[in-house]
Amino acid sequence: MGSMISNYIVIVSISGVLSALLALFAYYKKTDFAGTRAFILSSLTSAIYTFGFALELSGSTMPEISFWIKVEYLGMPFIAPSSLLMIMYFVGLERLIRKGLVTALYAIPFISVLLVWTNDHHHFFYQSMYFREGAPTPLIDVVMGPWYIVQGSLTFGCMLAGMCLILWQWNRMKRVYRRQLFTIFIGQFLPALGAFLYLMDATPYGMDPVPVIMSITSTLYIWAILSRGMLTAAPIARENLFESMRDGVLVTDLSDTLVDFNRAAADMLQDLNASAIGKPLAQLFLPAGQDAVDYVMNSDPLISEERELGWNMNGETRYYQIRSSPVQKYGGHQVGRMIMLIDVTERTLLQEKLLQLATVDSLTGIYNRMHFMELSRALLNEAALSLAPVSVILMDIDFFKNINDRYGHHYGDMALQHIVTVCSSHLREGDIFGRYGGEEFVLCLPGTSLKQAALLSESMRKDIERSSISTLSGPIHVTASFGVVEARGKNLSLEDLLSEADHALYTSKRNGRNAVHVSSGSSITHFTPV
Repeated sequence: MGSMISNYIVIVSISGVLSALLALFAYYKKTDFAGTRAFILSSLTSAIYTFGFALELSGSTMPEISFWIKVEYLGMPFIAPSSLLMIMYFVGLERLIRKGLVTALYAIPFISVLLVWTNDHHHFFYQSMYFREGAPTPLIDVVMGPWYIVQGSLTFGCMLAGMCLILWQWNRMKRVYRRQLFTIFIGQFLPALGAFLYLMDATPYGMDPVPVIMSITSTLYIWAILSRGMLTAAPIARENLFESMRDGVLVTDLSDTLVDFNRAAADMLQDLNASAIGKPLAQLFLPAGQDAVDYVMNSDPLISEERELGWNMNGETRYYQIRSSPVQKYGGHQVGRMIMLIDVTERTLLQEKLLQLATVDSLTGIYNRMHFMELSRALLNEAALSLAPVSVILMDIDFFKNINDRYGHHYGDMALQHIVTVCSSHLREGDIFGRYGGEEFVLCLPGTSLKQAALLSESMRKDIERSSISTLSGPIHVTASFGVVEARGKNLSLEDLLSEADHALYTSKRNGRNAVHVSSGSSITHFTPV
């Protein structure tokens, strides 16, 4: 029996050393895990408890053993609450850790320490302590007082709560994180089992097995820290961060096979669910459009890059900024890439709206004067190099002021929109149509001769004359006058061409309106189709 007690003391002392080393290691390890302090406190108080228990076993008198029991209680009551707090941080419940909860968890242990050290005056923790009869070495048995039950209930409650939290998170965790979770569960389960067996008087010689069990759990924790990065950051905290990100994240291997994604990505991409794991990324992107597929097929997974793509989702277009970056293991070994999807639809639509405001006339929907001039200058420069004909048409609504004065500005606006609708039906792709100002409109027609432009003007004039604007007061008939000029063979600027077309237009105005006049540079003539 004496030899066994000696061996037991050695094992318990080793457990104390391991717990102390664990506390020191966690203290000096640089980590972003918020639960490190709770883990250090749990390890430190475990060391105090186990060293005190080893010295209790080595004692031979009641006062000596009683003193070391008091030393044990400087650590033992704080182990379970500290472990529970560490687990709460680990599973991402740090939002629940408030001053009130911490105070409630540690109030009972502090009271227990006070009652143990003053137990001789009230026997509120131990009703009595006595040597076990027939034991070959001094072993103490106790009669529990009421506060012993309170402290025991807190200890078992914290351990049970910690294990329940781990089981609650088990199925939510990815397989790669479950080893750490399992290690922490064992670190709670084995001491709880040992304490239960001790209370049931089912341990060898009635000795407390928990300090010995702690040598096993401390070894497991050291292994998990060194090989699994347990204190680097809480995996579940990382998981919660990953899942709570507003931006979508996709993780692929080097062959662009999907290996992971977060909830935001699932909201962005249709058909993205657990069954998509292991599928090619191109297959996943196919419903979004060819641009998205081309991005996957042509981008280099080993190079960081950024691109903006439009995605066709359920009949609407969403815009995502895609940031791709390599995923590396320790040592710089590349194992895949992470693709971040940032929803920039609102920003892109706003930019498009601003661009539209800067380039398009808000009333008629055609180009405004500034943008028309910019596009037409570029077209004239291209035509000068290719010696292709370009014609310019200037058009003005006849008696527009009378429409505003007689019917109101609302119908004046309708007349402008009506003219644009009629004229647009005659234009080709590549023709430039703009509002020159007020009731004046201008067209720049690439590859169009003076005669072709005049014929087009005459067709538009006739359609405008034949059509009308429906109002509650009856139809409103409008007409328009045209001036046409060609740039072929002339070294003229756009402003010169517009000035020449303007002279032809006002010739139409002076000669009865609702007419087309063309300018050949030296003369302006009325256009009459043959």
